[in-house]
Amino acid sequence: MQSFTAAAEKLALSRSAIGKCIARLEQGLGSRLLHRSTRSVSLSDEGRVFYEHAQRILAEVDNAADAMDRRKRAPRGRLRLDLPVSLGRLHVMPLLRDYLRLWPEVEADVSFSDDYTDLVRDGVDLAIRIGGDTDSRLVRRVLAPHRLITCAAPGYLDRHGAPATPDDLARHQTLAFTHAGAPVPWRYAVQGQERQVQPAGRLRLGNTEALRDAVLAGAGIAQLGAFLVGEDLRAGRLVAVLEAHAPPGAPVCAVYPHRRHLAPKVRALIDAMARRWSAAPPWGA
Repeated sequence: MQSFTAAAEKLALSRSAIGKCIARLEQGLGSRLLHRSTRSVSLSDEGRVFYEHAQRILAEVDNAADAMDRRKRAPRGRLRLDLPVSLGRLHVMPLLRDYLRLWPEVEADVSFSDDYTDLVRDGVDLAIRIGGDTDSRLVRRVLAPHRLITCAAPGYLDRHGAPATPDDLARHQTLAFTHAGAPVPWRYAVQGQERQVQPAGRLRLGNTEALRDAVLAGAGIAQLGAFLVGEDLRAGRLVAVLEAHAPPGAPVCAVYPHRRHLAPKVRALIDAMARRWSAAPPWGA
């Protein structure tokens, strides 16, 4: 739009009214916004800066109106989720079943993986992860606290004693969780510094629930997520050790691709998990 006449037609105003509006605006800003001639109208440098800011403001107004409209809409459509294997099965799936009963127009496709899949590439709407992600294309929302717990069965500790420091683990059967073909090191806080210990026991497992079963059977000591062993600790089937050196906890997070608006089907599920977990997660972390 390069003339007052075209602007007047589009806005259903007179050409003189458009001119007066521009004059008042320039007077208020103390800057000339337009270069005028008998044949054309063009933006000045100041006018171009003002125009770019005004465009962003108008876009935010549109975003706000659209966001409010979306909040009124019921969740519906296909929801693609990516969940950690054990956390997803034990704690997300019960909540997802409740969610699907509440919103019958939503259908869910769920994948389970302890790897960080590419949500943007794979078209995933939402992932649940421990510790979130540093990918700038993704948004991360903390849902619940969580921590790692070093633990063993009471019978094992009766036979072998409890380690008092991370160094004592060298004298114990340490059961390792393997990921990407290698044992995952255990983390501890020692004199304010993070320290890693490589579990060197004879049993290495690529599934955390199988690892918990081995610990429950008295096969040794393992470091496992609170979401996996919280109930066993409360029931006395397992005992936490090395709590004085427990590492800082990485929270359970919702991670989703950065979009202009979050679809109601995604927002409703994230809000449901936050309500259920933020105050008192079932694993008691």
